[in-house]
Amino acid sequence: MAIASPSAPSFSASFCCSRTDFLTPSLRFSSIRFRTRPSAHPLTLSSRLNASSSSSTPSNGFEFDGDLQYELQHGVSSPYHRRRGSPVFVTLPLDVVSSSSGKMKRSKAMAQSFRALAAAGVEGVVMEVWWGLVERDFPTVYNWQGYLEIVLLAKRFGLKVKAVMAFHQCGTGPGDPFCMTLKRMIWSYCVIEKTWISLPQWVLEEMDKKPDLAYSDRFGRRNMEYISLGCDVLPILYGRSPIQAYADFMRNFRDTFRPFLGSIITGIQVGMGPAGELRYPSCPTQKLTWAWRSRELGEFQCYDKYMLASLNACAWERGVREWANGGPIGAGNLMHDPESTEFFRSSGSWSTPYGEFFLEWYSGLLILHGERICREAESIFRGIEVNMSGKVAGIHWHYGTRSHPSELTAGYYNTSIRDGYLPIARVFGRYGFTMCCTCFEMQDAEEQQVNPLSSPEGLLKQLLLAARVCDIPLEGENSASNLDDDSFQQVLKMSKFYSDGLERPSFSFNFNRMDKNLFEYHNWVSFTRFVRHMSGFNTFRAKLDFGGGDSCHSSAAAASTGAVLAY
Repeated sequence: MAIASPSAPSFSASFCCSRTDFLTPSLRFSSIRFRTRPSAHPLTLSSRLNASSSSSTPSNGFEFDGDLQYELQHGVSSPYHRRRGSPVFVTLPLDVVSSSSGKMKRSKAMAQSFRALAAAGVEGVVMEVWWGLVERDFPTVYNWQGYLEIVLLAKRFGLKVKAVMAFHQCGTGPGDPFCMTLKRMIWSYCVIEKTWISLPQWVLEEMDKKPDLAYSDRFGRRNMEYISLGCDVLPILYGRSPIQAYADFMRNFRDTFRPFLGSIITGIQVGMGPAGELRYPSCPTQKLTWAWRSRELGEFQCYDKYMLASLNACAWERGVREWANGGPIGAGNLMHDPESTEFFRSSGSWSTPYGEFFLEWYSGLLILHGERICREAESIFRGIEVNMSGKVAGIHWHYGTRSHPSELTAGYYNTSIRDGYLPIARVFGRYGFTMCCTCFEMQDAEEQQVNPLSSPEGLLKQLLLAARVCDIPLEGENSASNLDDDSFQQVLKMSKFYSDGLERPSFSFNFNRMDKNLFEYHNWVSFTRFVRHMSGFNTFRAKLDFGGGDSCHSSAAAASTGAVLAY
């Protein structure tokens, strides 16, 4: 049952973990004894759909255009074989479903792309299911058509699907000043995101009437990417709480896609914050493509009235009323050097009793939010053979400092003397969730040439160790669409760091993301080689008929050519 109590949550020590709950730096990388995971095993698929069925109309009643209809009815099935090694999934384009019609876009290109992915040995695709598209106009009125089309297409080519419950905004929106700033940048590593998917319109209307439903920083700047977790359990959405709205969405997804769950849809990642990650929007998601190079500190997101009421209640409960009036003083501006700020410098107030109180409350509320969502999702999908997962952000650009300021403002109470990720891993483990981590392709040697304080490898190793300590499976993801061999080798290296010593490791990788560039010849060769290495064998699993009796490698190359031409 979803939580709907309008009363303020209890801010007891239940979420302010004691010091013994955390690893010291000396334990993080040297003294941990790992358990094997004899119970970890591939999911048993409880139901199978007849992949060869070909009725004139899809069973869901939707009509497809001619190209897709032909692909669904007449293409040759790809046999599915459980592989050794680690499966690779590919995330679909952000705009794969039309925001106006709700249907899958570019059906011919999608069919050719799925054919190529299957030929290359890819396990499946990652499908982001946007709250702002499915439940766009009215509460509890859902349109799943485009996503049903994608699942049917994946079924046709023997691919699996991971569905991401995306409860956040995508992009910055038309006319956003930051978007205009990005367009003026000439840095090669900046990626301009052209797709914008807002929260549902009826949610935006409520946020217009009640601005405190959005996060706010100390300057009063509102962030509309995700509903403030301060009102998680309050009935502020036409009588429902945000947690209830998320639960109703997942429940309707389960009922609509039940015939595919466990056979085609084998994984569900539940969004828990901006970009789907369990964090605060301390730095706008669009900025995260380059914030690590500019070393942004981020801003604490605790100034909407719901967060302030929570802080006030916690301070009164602890008997420190003077700490109830807002976030830390002396946190500096976004671009400050941490050592020039009163709060974040090495001997700053982050390590004082006040700093510990505030950071325990701030991070504890984030963990409580994650646990509420995990509890709802686990209850909704209980008994269904799908892998549940949640995502943690890869905020690494101050990892070399004592205070880790950009992690603190994002809600991760992780410093040189405290492990902030182990409590999150424990919550995931409690509800049977896999932990998804990004930055798998990033290397310290390269990043530190630009930002000496950055350590993506150090951060990722800490996350991987937390997953091992808590005995939970892991999903990896790249943070940028780098297609060079060095990036793929780094992914293999970090996946090995997690898997080594485990009797039966459970690891998969999500390549982010599919576009025309992926299917260009040289990129495709590197990618398919990477898939083979991850899978643990040197042959493709799918042998599709492209009309010439070619080898599997030739078939994959032909499929990639068709995908490029279809875009």
